Amino acid sequence: MWGHLPAVAGGEWPKALAPSTELRKWFHGGGSAEEFRRRYEAELAGAGAGAGAELDRLRALAASGPLTLLTAVRDPASSHAAILAEHLAE
Repeated sequence: MWGHLPAVAGGEWPKALAPSTELRKWFHGGGSAEEFRRRYEAELAGAGAGAGAELDRLRALAASGPLTLLTAVRDPASSHAAILAEHLAE
């Protein structure tokens, strides 16, 4: 599993919702979790129709029953998967 992409249980890879390569490299190079959150949320907001449609689709899945996001990061609470989960709960 790629550590930077959360997987939806069932094997889906919502690549449109992954942080950019530049953002991941910045964060892993010592960027702060708070600034990562701000930048990732800005990417989600500006990602266009692809990301918006993917968020809507995952929200619909979550509304119909449990939705599991899988990730392979060391600190899931500071990862984009946690931020994504918050957005799905909105």
